[in-house]
Amino acid sequence: MQIACIDQLVPQDHLVRKLENAIDFDFIYDEVKGLYCEDNGRPCVDPVTLFKIVFVQYMFGLGSMRKTIREIQVNMAYRWFCNIDLFEEVPHFTTFGKNYQRRFKDTNIFQSIFDRILQECISHGFVNTETVCIDSTHIKASANKRKKIEEYIVAERKNYQDQLDKEIDEERRERGKKQFKREQKQELKKVTKSSVDPDAGDFHKGEHERCFAYSAHTACDKNGFVLTTKVTPANIHDSRMFSEVYQDVISKHEVENVAVDAGYKTPAIAKEIIESGKKPVMPYTCPKGQGNLKEGQLKKREYFYNSAHDHYVSPTKEIFELSTIDRNGYRIYKCKGSSRVLTRHIWRDYIEIAEIIRLTPQGKAIYQIRKESIERVFGDAKEKHAMRWTTLRGLPNIQRQATMTFACMNLKKLATWIAKSNPLSCFYSKLLSLFKIQSNFI
Repeated sequence: MQIACIDQLVPQDHLVRKLENAIDFDFIYDEVKGLYCEDNGRPCVDPVTLFKIVFVQYMFGLGSMRKTIREIQVNMAYRWFCNIDLFEEVPHFTTFGKNYQRRFKDTNIFQSIFDRILQECISHGFVNTETVCIDSTHIKASANKRKKIEEYIVAERKNYQDQLDKEIDEERRERGKKQFKREQKQELKKVTKSSVDPDAGDFHKGEHERCFAYSAHTACDKNGFVLTTKVTPANIHDSRMFSEVYQDVISKHEVENVAVDAGYKTPAIAKEIIESGKKPVMPYTCPKGQGNLKEGQLKKREYFYNSAHDHYVSPTKEIFELSTIDRNGYRIYKCKGSSRVLTRHIWRDYIEIAEIIRLTPQGKAIYQIRKESIERVFGDAKEKHAMRWTTLRGLPNIQRQATMTFACMNLKKLATWIAKSNPLSCFYSKLLSLFKIQSNFI
């Protein structure tokens, strides 16, 4: 017969020990304060234990809460981390679901936990927000792609539309043009929705098979620490969510450079970044509309734009003067005796500034950081933390999954970096565990 303590069964270099040394999880008591009633009812599961079970699920990429509980039952390291003794009964897999419905639903508890872990990373000096990378990745929904319906919904206005309309009206007024009459009518668009999970969006991109999915719009620093994430249906374009993610980041962190991919290279996004005092780092994109040119017709980039006189000059010295500005914000340039029409967005100057930054050595180095940081974050989230697909349904549940997944990724990086920066912490942890073992036999 042998007597063993559960602490003896957990290897000293196991990840759960690093997690326990990295942060004091008692902060969860303060976060859930007020969500529990104080009457003399049935004893509840300890909140720290309850959330540590969730950490185990997302930290180790376990697909469901049922599978997580099964793993905790047989894995001594998970039991030790969750403060569950060797012969103590593990909570039923429905425990968290019931607590979520009764206590945590419609609260910001998950975002608060994410923020607290991120703040711990910042306090250790691991987060570097000099360069911030913004991108999105899709999460496959738990919905049969054949069970779908088509319906018409009201098209959302672009978040910068009012500002664009104002600048268009001012420019037309300066040039003696009449202002456009804009009727406040709602435009309808046809969309495909899932009859199983109506919040999911119809997703089809590149070589990916068409399916229902969600998009996690995410920002991270150059070291791969996630700063924020917003989940939407996958049929919402990345550029529509940029402003919300970007404003959330710059309101909390000091940022100098913002690296994005080609999906965000629009005049409105470049304008927002530059006017906020940051540098946009955007990739090269092929000019659009070049395939519709007639034989022998020059490409737009072969014309020279004279900013001083606001006109285009062709290689044959033809001058294309400004004719008017349309309701979409494009200036129209025409030349007498030529059927060719050139267009230029009123915010095109911001794109050209981004092009100058892109060609600098600093711009090239920063864009390389984007590929090494946020792309790796998404790869790890899908391969190691089961974020490639979801078993949950509904936008609030997917937001919770993405928030907790990235919180666990930040926590894992925090724990491993602390262990590397302080090798003696493992030695002290081993001494402490030996002391606990001896005290159990006294």
